[in-house]
Amino acid sequence: MNELLSHLNPNLLQQLDFYFYKIDFIFLNRLSFLLFILAMLLATGLSLTVPQIIEPLRNWRLVIRSLIANLVIVPILVLGLLHFVPVSEPMRIGFTILAVAAGPPVLPKLAQMVNGNLAFAAGLMMVLMLASAIFMPIVLPLVLDGVQISPWQVAKPLFVSLLPPLAIGLLIRARFEAIAISVIPFLRRVNSFALILGLTSSLALQFNSLIVLAQSGIVLAIAIFIIVAFAVGYLLGGPNLGTRLTLGVGTAQRNIAGALIVAGTNFEDPAIISVIVVTSLSLFVVIRLIARFSVNQSISQQVPSTEVNTSSLGNPQ
Repeated sequence: MNELLSHLNPNLLQQLDFYFYKIDFIFLNRLSFLLFILAMLLATGLSLTVPQIIEPLRNWRLVIRSLIANLVIVPILVLGLLHFVPVSEPMRIGFTILAVAAGPPVLPKLAQMVNGNLAFAAGLMMVLMLASAIFMPIVLPLVLDGVQISPWQVAKPLFVSLLPPLAIGLLIRARFEAIAISVIPFLRRVNSFALILGLTSSLALQFNSLIVLAQSGIVLAIAIFIIVAFAVGYLLGGPNLGTRLTLGVGTAQRNIAGALIVAGTNFEDPAIISVIVVTSLSLFVVIRLIARFSVNQSISQQVPSTEVNTSSLGNPQ
C-alpha cells in the first residue's frame, strides 16, 4: 500500500485530502443539523397541541421577563465582559453578534434535556426569534460599525425551516393522536443521533479555531457568560421549575442561525464565523452538563413529594 501511494501524484493526494477533510465534513455537518432540526421540531409538534403552546405565553409577565433577560441583560453582560477581557477584533465582533441574537432554534431540545417545559420552549423560541428580527437590525449598527441586516433575513429561518415541521407535527397530533404518540420515541432517537453527529463534525471542522480560542482570554469570557446568562434566565423564570430551567437554557444558548447570517453578510473575516460556531458549541456542551445536573436535582426533589403523597393516601382524613 505504501509503495502504491508513493507512486501517486502528490497534487492528487492533496486534492483527496482536501475533499475528505473539507467537503465531506461540511456536507455531513449541514445534513446532520438539518435532520436534527426537522426531527426535533416534528417531534415537538407531535408532543403538543396548539393550546398547550399558547397557554404559557398568556403569562405576560413571564414573556416580558424572558424578553428582558435575552434582549437587555445578556447583551449588556457581554459588552461588559468584552470591556474587561482583552480579545482580538474578530472575537469581539463574533461575540457581540451572538449576544444580540436571541431565540435558539434548538430550544425545544434543550428543554427536553433539562426536563423543562416543552410547550413554553416552543412558544418562547418563536417569540424570541420574532423579537430578534426587530431587535438585531436596530441594535447591531449601534454597537458594530457598518453592520446592515433586514428583519426578514433574521426571521426567514423561522418561517422557512422551523415553523413548517412544527406545524406538520401539530396537525398530525390533532388528527391522528395515536400515530403521533407512537412516532415520537423514534424521532427523538433520530434527533439525538443527528445532534451527536453534527457536534462531532463541527468539532472536526472548527478544531483549529477551538485551539486558537483556548489560547485566548475569550474562553474565560465564554465560561462566565454561560453561567451568568443561565442564572439570569433561571431567576427570571418564575416559580415553576420547568419554566425556570427552560428560560435558563434558552438565555444561555443563542440563535446561531441569525448570528451566522449577520456575520456572513457583513464581514469577510472567517475568524468571526469561527468564533460564533465555536462559542455556540461550547454553550451547548456546558448546557448539556447543566442538563444532567438539573435532571438529577429534579428527580431528587420528586422522590420526597412522592413519599408524602403515598403516606397521605394511606391516612385518609
